[in-house]
Order: sequence, then structure tokens, then C-alpha cells
Amino acid sequence: MVTVIDGDGLLLGRLASMVARRAMSGEEIAIVNAEKAVISGSRARVLANYGQKRNRGSREGGPFFPRRPDHIVKRTIRGMLPYKRTVGSEAFKRIRVYVGVPAEFTGSEREVLEDAHMNRLNTPKFVTIGAVSTFLGAKY
Repeated sequence: MVTVIDGDGLLLGRLASMVARRAMSGEEIAIVNAEKAVISGSRARVLANYGQKRNRGSREGGPFFPRRPDHIVKRTIRGMLPYKRTVGSEAFKRIRVYVGVPAEFTGSEREVLEDAHMNRLNTPKFVTIGAVSTFLGAKY
């Protein structure tokens, strides 16, 4: 049984930590609407930070940072898992991230994580993952 989480309006870091913890306990998770998740902070600072992550290293040797919103979310979740160990890599394989809602999850019930919701922000400054990936050059 796959748990479907709607990423619309959820803070990226809180979403990633909750999903990582649940995947480590053996739960299969699918995140839909990944491009609508948000990062708190001013637009200029967030885009500068992600641009710096993307441009770090070389094209041949890495480190490589993704452009697409579903890959950015999955990479953030990977950072919260011990992915180089067997337990972490197995947990990482149980996580699926999608842009939009695929046909297999259209009729299913979606879970919304209240602890990760954007309403908890004290500031109105935020940027969606879709805007960050568009800035990085993604065509999704």
C-alpha cells in the first residue's frame, strides 16, 4: 500500500524530513505535485543559493545538482537519509516523487502533512520549487 502525499504548499525541508523518517520505518511513499512545494526565504536569496549549488564543480566531475522539481525534492530527501548504507538505500528506493498527479493516483486519497504546511511560516516570503527549477533551466 502506497501512501500518497500532496506536496502543494508544503515546506520542502519539513516535508523531506518527515518522508525520510517514514521511509526508514518501511513505508512506501509517493509525493505528487512536487513543483508546488515551497522554500521559505526571499526569492533572491533562495535562487542565489540554488544557482550556486547547480554551478558548483565541473560538468565532467560533479558534484551534480538536478534541475527538475521532482528530482530536487528527491535529492533533498536523499540528504536526510543514510543513503550510502543498505538501510538508507532501501528506504530511498521506497520513495517516488512526481510532477503533477499521475494517472495511477488521480482517484486515490492524498495525505496532507499539517506540520509541514506553509501556514506555519511567520513571513510571506517563499519560492516554489517550480520557480527554482525554471530558474535553473528545467523544461518540465
